[in-house]
Amino acid sequence: MSLFSFLDRDHSVAKPGYSRWLVPPAALAIHLAIGQVYAFSVFVNPLLAFSNSIGTPWSHKQVGYIFSFAIALLGISAAVFGKWLETAGPRKAMFVAASCFGLGFLVAALGIKLHSLPLIYLGYGGIGGIGLGVGYISPVSTLIKWFPDRPGLSTGLAIMGFGGGAMIGAPLATNLMAHFKAHGLEPIGPTFFWMGVVYFLFMMFGVFTIRVPAPGWKPEGFVPPVHQSAMISKHNVTVNSAMATPQFWLLWLVLALNVTAGIGVLESAAPMLQNLFSSKVTVFAAGGFVGLLSLFNMGGRFVWASLSDFIGRKATYMVFFVLGAILYFLLPSIHVLSLFVIVAGILISMYGGGFSTIPAYLKDLFGGVNVSAIHGRVLTAWSTAGIIGPLIINAYLDKYKAANRPLVDAYPHILHIMTGLLLLGFICNLLVRPVSERFWMKEGDLIPADHGGH
Repeated sequence: MSLFSFLDRDHSVAKPGYSRWLVPPAALAIHLAIGQVYAFSVFVNPLLAFSNSIGTPWSHKQVGYIFSFAIALLGISAAVFGKWLETAGPRKAMFVAASCFGLGFLVAALGIKLHSLPLIYLGYGGIGGIGLGVGYISPVSTLIKWFPDRPGLSTGLAIMGFGGGAMIGAPLATNLMAHFKAHGLEPIGPTFFWMGVVYFLFMMFGVFTIRVPAPGWKPEGFVPPVHQSAMISKHNVTVNSAMATPQFWLLWLVLALNVTAGIGVLESAAPMLQNLFSSKVTVFAAGGFVGLLSLFNMGGRFVWASLSDFIGRKATYMVFFVLGAILYFLLPSIHVLSLFVIVAGILISMYGGGFSTIPAYLKDLFGGVNVSAIHGRVLTAWSTAGIIGPLIINAYLDKYKAANRPLVDAYPHILHIMTGLLLLGFICNLLVRPVSERFWMKEGDLIPADHGGH
């Protein structure tokens, strides 16, 4: 028996009597950890100050690439390793995620010690980014197997953690940097080191706790509905066949357009709040508004995904696109502070809800056999949106700045573009139909080991 044999799928099959409600906390441990990436901004000013202190100043753009590389690698690694995860099982995948995410911080700490920005790119952005991607998708298919009756609720519970990871990561990083600075040490390197250690150990809770159901297991009293929606297939589709379907690419666009629009709120809401309500909102209050949005982001991931179990995935996305388009169009003309905050919160909740609802949507259309691998490929839409969204926003802001026009005048145009993107998303979602029989998995097709051959 090898040292790491406990990571094998066979060693993570649940014994009789195991409670399926222990699985969401295991998944949440992974997502709360990797969600730290949303708190990366707390390192920006300290990194700029550090570079000035060593005599080789880094620009905002250079420091920003650290985060960009991490998000890009998230999408790429989710797509590349999704198929491997189906065979390796969630425990091995979570261990790889914990190792890469923790090691990324340690390599970044070494980069600080050696004054090497490329080493920080490699650590936090590259190795850590792989940990992000593998960790993000690692629990999805397992949760769906444990909760065939509530797939939206189960994935919403886990992915909610990614939205809330900054609420742990930001104060942890801030307090660690303050502690080391108070003791006369360079603060960023030791902070990276200890965050790497702490997050690795925290994620190992998920590694040891996760279980897969035994072959043929079903929740007590669960009977699959005889008459279910035509949008919920009883058949499975392999990841390669899924990518040949129009449904895959329509859902890719659905996610990309919803995320691009959501970035419109994330990027614009705080400065727009300050510009529209300059006499009422201080810089401190604007910071509090950003924190409130993260709560809406986190809560929306759970609430919308849970609601989708009752009204259906397609209907949930219809709400995102119709209600979202209306609210985006109206947002720049709202001059009542409390109403502006509520509308922005609802919009960001639908941004988060899009992430947590998509795995169940994929399971409905393509079955559960390859859902992690298919989810990984669809997440490349997130990487794409992460590039396109800021490009649209910054292009408009640069244009107004170059013309010496008030930036507040640019926001209506930006948000109306986002309205148009959501209407395009509505059309894509409207076109989604059940997957054609010719793409269904046939007898003799390879079924991943973690499905027990059923």
